[in-house]
Amino acid sequence: MFAAGVVGTWLTWRYFVTTSTGQRVDDAAFRGSEIGHSTLWKVAEPVLDVVSVPFIVVVLGAAALIALIRRRWLLALQVTVLVGGANVTTQVLKYVVLDRPDLAETMGAANNSLPSGHTTVAASVAAALVLVVPRQTRPMVALLAAGYAAATGVATMIGGWHRPSDVVAAMTVVLAWSGLTVMVTALASPERASVPDRAIVPTTLVGGLIGIASFIAGLLSASALAATADLVADGGSATARGDLLRAYTGSAFGVLATTGTVFATVLVAHQFACRPHVSRRVTETTRP
Repeated sequence: MFAAGVVGTWLTWRYFVTTSTGQRVDDAAFRGSEIGHSTLWKVAEPVLDVVSVPFIVVVLGAAALIALIRRRWLLALQVTVLVGGANVTTQVLKYVVLDRPDLAETMGAANNSLPSGHTTVAASVAAALVLVVPRQTRPMVALLAAGYAAATGVATMIGGWHRPSDVVAAMTVVLAWSGLTVMVTALASPERASVPDRAIVPTTLVGGLIGIASFIAGLLSASALAATADLVADGGSATARGDLLRAYTGSAFGVLATTGTVFATVLVAHQFACRPHVSRRVTETTRP
């Protein structure tokens, strides 16, 4: 998970920021967000208004409290590091490490906005909640968390706040830090239960459903973005309304695919890392 997150972030930046074709594809999707903006923004704005410093404090405090109530002291520290590390990493990458060369005439070409800060906040606190809730409730929480993180990412695109690649990079940053958290969980004391693990079936079901949905969304995204890349290659541009809409919807599917993959991975990996040791009673019979 950590390696996939690091490589995914780098590849996203490498193609969509440091190549002219990638910049044009990203820009086509960015300009496509103006289509239906007035209607969609009525739904997207309340989603983005939730993300704030008080929001981080409240949700992170709730996550740590849940971990403490469950007597998972190390986990409380882990989710704090997850949220803090992911958000600090995003800011350092955006303003210190990564740059944006001017390779194409795109909107806001001089300003690097990768990764998205709003998406990192939403995805990191959502992942933290998945990690701290009781084992049997994690599948449903993961489903809701993935939906919220995806909604926030798409909302930043609707508002014209971020390019699609910014949102995808934010998700992969969270994946990397979640991987470190799960790694520590696997090395620490596992959960214990006196009954068979009843979370296997719902985890498999939810993880499988999210995975299938992500795969389908990924195919739709790849098809749309490949067509856009062919259109803008060699200095071309996407100007027709249909071309912009295709790039926009294809990018939205890409965000959904990435988000689903991240949260399905977090759910399954964490369930496996902290799988309970089932106690078994050994009955000895004494023959007369």
